[in-house]
Amino acid sequence: MAKMYYEKDCDINVLKGKKIAIIGYGSQGHAHALNLKDSGMDVCVGLRPGSKNIANAEQAGLTVKTIEDAAKWADIVMILINDEVAAEVYKKSIAPYLVAGNAIAFAHGFNIRYKQVVAPADVDVFMAAPKGPGHTVRSQYVAGKGVPCLVAVEQDASGKCKDIALAYIAGIGGARAGIMETTMHDETETDLFGEQTVLCGGLVDLMQCGFEVLVEAGYAPENAYFECIHEVKLIVDLINKGGIAAMNYSISDTAEFGEYTSGPRVLPHDILKANMRAVLKDIQDGTFAGRWIAENKNGRCFFNSKRDALAKHQMEIVGKQLREQMLWKNDQNLDNASN
Repeated sequence: MAKMYYEKDCDINVLKGKKIAIIGYGSQGHAHALNLKDSGMDVCVGLRPGSKNIANAEQAGLTVKTIEDAAKWADIVMILINDEVAAEVYKKSIAPYLVAGNAIAFAHGFNIRYKQVVAPADVDVFMAAPKGPGHTVRSQYVAGKGVPCLVAVEQDASGKCKDIALAYIAGIGGARAGIMETTMHDETETDLFGEQTVLCGGLVDLMQCGFEVLVEAGYAPENAYFECIHEVKLIVDLINKGGIAAMNYSISDTAEFGEYTSGPRVLPHDILKANMRAVLKDIQDGTFAGRWIAENKNGRCFFNSKRDALAKHQMEIVGKQLREQMLWKNDQNLDNASN
């Protein structure tokens, strides 16, 4: 069983006297920077010249530097920019300024796992990965709570890397909820697998197919949207609170019976698991990483075409129209800030 840590296991004073640079001010970046600042840490934000987030960070009371100046200044550099640009930014703007005893950190292990970032031997490397979006990391902290986090030590040059990592996570509020120990290797592979087969790839395809089948059968697109897309959150919230048993307790017996009889018809387990194993193999052997790295180097033609096609899909158009008519439409508070 994975080891868990909580506030009693973390000494936040380990960070006292250390300077922390947060590279990026997007979803995770703004949350880490603000939470650490509110925890009494010495923090700056590293951004590219001209970034639209310079004003946002300064208005929040944070010190902003160029990425190069932030790397020169800091003892700990947390890299919270997109995977596809992090390696290049690291090589050009961070690596030249690292000195022995520094630490670099990530909230996802992609660039370490696939060797896009290779740190000097005299620098600590750790992961502090909240298992939730940045706006939730921030809102939970402000509410006196926290989002569960993963911690991993990739390179312990100082002999104190785990203490630093745990203190950092305590500083962003994660120790209030619990910190699970893992490795950057395992976090990367399981995270990519979950995203591709269940959370994003699998779920989006499942919702889209359900929507299309109902519309093709002559049902109103609005009904199809509510049944196959809108209600997913309601079901997932129940699972999040009490597992599948809590969800089954809350739904009707008719729905639960249909779960047992029709679920395996739609998603035959032998076929589904065989396909999932193929996806996992691509993640493990680097095939997916290579494909994604090449996609970014070659102009993102496939990626952009799929994104454009999704935006034009009927389920997205109908969903937007319905959400605009709902009473809670102005309560959508997703953080869309870019790095």
